[in-house]
Amino acid sequence: MKKWIVTLAVLSLLLAGCGANKSAGTSGAAGHAGHSGHQETPAAGPKQEEHAGHGAEAKTELSTKAVWKLNPAQTQAGRETAVSIQIQDDKGQPVEKFDLNHEKQLHLIAVSKDLSYFDHIHPEYKGKGVFEITTKLPAGGAYKLFADYVPTGGAATTKSEWIQVEGDAPAAKAPEPESKLTKVVDGKEVSLQIDGLAAGKEVMLTYRLSDAATKRPIDNLEPYLGAVGHVVILDEAAEQYLHVHPMDEKAKGPEAEFMTTFPKSGVYKIWGQFQQAGKTFIVPFVVKVP
Repeated sequence: MKKWIVTLAVLSLLLAGCGANKSAGTSGAAGHAGHSGHQETPAAGPKQEEHAGHGAEAKTELSTKAVWKLNPAQTQAGRETAVSIQIQDDKGQPVEKFDLNHEKQLHLIAVSKDLSYFDHIHPEYKGKGVFEITTKLPAGGAYKLFADYVPTGGAATTKSEWIQVEGDAPAAKAPEPESKLTKVVDGKEVSLQIDGLAAGKEVMLTYRLSDAATKRPIDNLEPYLGAVGHVVILDEAAEQYLHVHPMDEKAKGPEAEFMTTFPKSGVYKIWGQFQQAGKTFIVPFVVKVP
């Protein structure tokens, strides 16, 4: 009888220990699943993914190159020029598929060497990796073209090309940093605040928009390429290129926030693009990054 009592006691202890271990294991798994679930919630997941797309892209960058062709090859100022861009892989084969990036498969940015001219256009995809558009460049001189695209399965990619345009060229003027980041464009007063401006540090760019005549805050901005606005940034040598999307793409004003990192010290030109009443307007500022 005593042996049975001892045996039952031992079995009870063993079962209790096993149950405790099982309970602890379940708790650990639940904790891990809970953490993953928190990352994947509709409120947090897409926002984190979108933020990653603005400069912290987690996808592997595929090795691609852009082959540029102009027709006529000797581009003339003020005349129509056909621009063709073919995206190829590292073996020279056409890249066939591209993800939509803010409603377009490829964004083309054109700037003059002194950054006085800026245009943001969207070539049409013709297949076999080829994008085409016809455009005019206003004056003679050097221009740099930037192609932004996302090859399917890869990361956001930018390729660029310098071209020379024949014709009269205005005297080049280096961009001068502005002491006051407020100006009026198309009847709108736009100010830009940059908190903690410094190279290599994440900074917030905050645009504030109001009606220039009434000073009434503008709260009816319309989506431009699927967002409240876009910001393109270049250093004065046109080597450091940033294409920044807003923190809250569905904002309508009077504020629009963008986060970025200036890679090194120097002078940069910042173009903000917004839309109201069906019309897009561009607000440029020049800053010096310490």
